[in-house]
Amino acid sequence: MDTYSEEPATQHRATPIDTSAGALPRHVAIIMDGNGRWAIQHGMPRVLGHRQGVKALKPLVKECARLGIEVLTVYAFSTENWSRPAAEVNTLMSLLEEFLHQETPELKTEGVRIRTIGNISDLPEPAQNALAWARQETVNETRMVLNLALNYGGRDELVRAVNRWINDPSVPQTERKLDPGTLERYLDTAGLPDPDLLIRSSGELRLSNFLLWQLAYAEIYITDTLWPDFTAKEFSQALYTYQQRARRFGGLG
Repeated sequence: MDTYSEEPATQHRATPIDTSAGALPRHVAIIMDGNGRWAIQHGMPRVLGHRQGVKALKPLVKECARLGIEVLTVYAFSTENWSRPAAEVNTLMSLLEEFLHQETPELKTEGVRIRTIGNISDLPEPAQNALAWARQETVNETRMVLNLALNYGGRDELVRAVNRWINDPSVPQTERKLDPGTLERYLDTAGLPDPDLLIRSSGELRLSNFLLWQLAYAEIYITDTLWPDFTAKEFSQALYTYQQRARRFGGLG
């Protein structure tokens, strides 16, 4: 049951991106949804859907690096996901460790730096150790950033950011005025550009507490494709759709 015969490899090849059609996003964020439903459709336990979902991520990371996209942020585990059955949560943590140990060396050769957002201190110790190792291994890579959202929730991030600001001893009491620019320096994504494009698989039409501050002006691409079936070809379609949109940021363009 742990094996799945994938479609021919050609489905994972990207269609050519026409850079003359418009600028590509600097930062892409993805809600990788539909792993459990994919498994059920294939007569498998939900946990095997998550394993297949991990397999779908690797070619997307390589494609982002090839295209010069600076940041890819993926919603890997939310603050709400702890409510799932313990066996499923344990499997997700094991898959995280497995992904990091297997893929970090190759990601390093591709120039990919691994970062995290979310309250990592609440993850199991083996997962924390694997993340610390992967971050250190890739700390000097500059081609692109793979940003893993783990134990992440947008509301939780905002609360933690405000508390960081309140408790920052370097900020004089006379300057305790919080504005957007100041808050951004205390967010988990400090130093990264805001996402230009949000992709959500499986057809759901909600943000699910993901990057609530940073997605304020992101373009949104929704696909009915379940995440394990999301290929580089569909990623190319999402990028092409993004290129056709006029980003006005509240103005007239």
